[in-house]
Amino acid sequence: MDGWHCYGFHCELTNIKHTGNHALKVSGRTQYWQGPGQDLPYLDPKKTYKISSYVKMLNDIPGEMGQYIELEVAITFTDNSKTYMSLASYPRISSKDGFVLVESIFTVPQKSIKTANLYYQGPKAGIEYIVDTASIVPIQLDTNWRKESDNYIESHRKSDIHFKVTSDAGIDKSQVNIQITQKKKAFPFGTAINMGVYNHGNTKYRDFIHKHFNWGVLENALKWDLIEPKQGAADYATPINTIKTLRNHGIKMRAHNIVWSKGKYVPTWVQSMTGSTLRQTVHQRFIDIVSKTKGLVEHWDVNNENLHGFWFQDKLNDQYFNHQMFTWAHQVDPTVKLFLNDYGVVAQASSTAPYLEQALEFKKANVHLYGLGVQCHFVEDVAPNPTVLKENLNTLAKAGLPIWVTELDVGTHDENLRADWYETILRVMYGHPSVEGVMFWGFWDQAHWRKDRGALVVGNDVTLTAAGRRVLDLFENQWMTKESRKLSTAGSQFTVRGFHGDYEVKVTYKGHTISDQTKTFTLDKTSKTINIHVHQ
Repeated sequence: MDGWHCYGFHCELTNIKHTGNHALKVSGRTQYWQGPGQDLPYLDPKKTYKISSYVKMLNDIPGEMGQYIELEVAITFTDNSKTYMSLASYPRISSKDGFVLVESIFTVPQKSIKTANLYYQGPKAGIEYIVDTASIVPIQLDTNWRKESDNYIESHRKSDIHFKVTSDAGIDKSQVNIQITQKKKAFPFGTAINMGVYNHGNTKYRDFIHKHFNWGVLENALKWDLIEPKQGAADYATPINTIKTLRNHGIKMRAHNIVWSKGKYVPTWVQSMTGSTLRQTVHQRFIDIVSKTKGLVEHWDVNNENLHGFWFQDKLNDQYFNHQMFTWAHQVDPTVKLFLNDYGVVAQASSTAPYLEQALEFKKANVHLYGLGVQCHFVEDVAPNPTVLKENLNTLAKAGLPIWVTELDVGTHDENLRADWYETILRVMYGHPSVEGVMFWGFWDQAHWRKDRGALVVGNDVTLTAAGRRVLDLFENQWMTKESRKLSTAGSQFTVRGFHGDYEVKVTYKGHTISDQTKTFTLDKTSKTINIHVHQ
């Protein structure tokens, strides 16, 4: 027990352990915030650490589905200012769960430290628990992340286009030019869309969406409390027509969300319901909204942030009601892909470990979970750490499910910093094998919850910021293919490596297009062979 302090409650060694010979048993707690702690005299400013431990609940409170535990660090700086960092959390742990991993990655603020203290808190008074295999170790920053990302992009986001060219006798090959142009990217780069602004606001907002994004999601318009503020008074027509308009512009759609298990987002007319009435009402919500979007949306976020809200489970006293909701959604539309969607899992790491466990639980339950939505609202004025992002993505990738970045934004007034931060994030995400798509949570300062601090474009003219220019350079220049080959130098057989997407190939001879040799095709993970015959 060296190094542990247990003020106002009891700690002792126990043989109930995860590894080794003993573990720490915590008992006699009379407040939720009471938990064992340790001083951390060795924390270095600006260093990144991985902190982990295994925790086991020894008892439960009748009528409750589990307890919440949190790992925190309190830091006092030499100027006597203080900060409290909530590092890791795990919801709904019960005694039957055995040992669970409470883990996180964090970066120490860049200020001189006087004292630092790590401590556990969270289970209600009277709960006894065990802590074992606790560690805090510095992480070596990955200085090769950019190279590794670029290598993956080159090898997996692109494929070979093989050209075989024949020509009539007498053709001057030095006058033959073959232009290979990617018209549309396959990888989803999308944005949240404010329906009111899209339908009735600045047309430049609409135009920007149509021109620069290939996926979209209505930011709020499909949420239950907004689409049906009074029972039976739902307006489905407006969001459905908006989705149809976006699809007509070639934009695929995610749908967000069927329910949200935080009380303030549950419709007021639902909140007094209980038992079978509540269950039937929720089921009807699934039937109504999923049937109306069938064939129009590719994804549904089923129960938003269900690591952080348990309203329906608590009201119905049904720990596995989330499984039922996924089953209902699949029954209504077997083709739509169903997602979990949560925060604190990639941009921060407080909930990464329980999110992995939740994903594995849903897979085991066989309730048609397709993928993991990771929101990625980054902390204000804090640069994203590519090492941490990769570590968190690698952890979630253990679930063996596709990962979608669903709500990306950063926050800083400095548009050049914003550009750097977005580029770092996008390179990590596009360069990770499990990431299947990236959605910004808005892009215009006049339709963004972070205003100009997260925006790619600003003002009534929807003017690109440095961040917007950087992002579009990635989307539309660096990660798109546009190549030209002269037949005299390329030869009759040559290969171009191109990003996945839709292509057009044009052949010109002496400056004139040979129209019957124009080719269109889609390049995917398999290579493509294009045959061209040059004639007068």
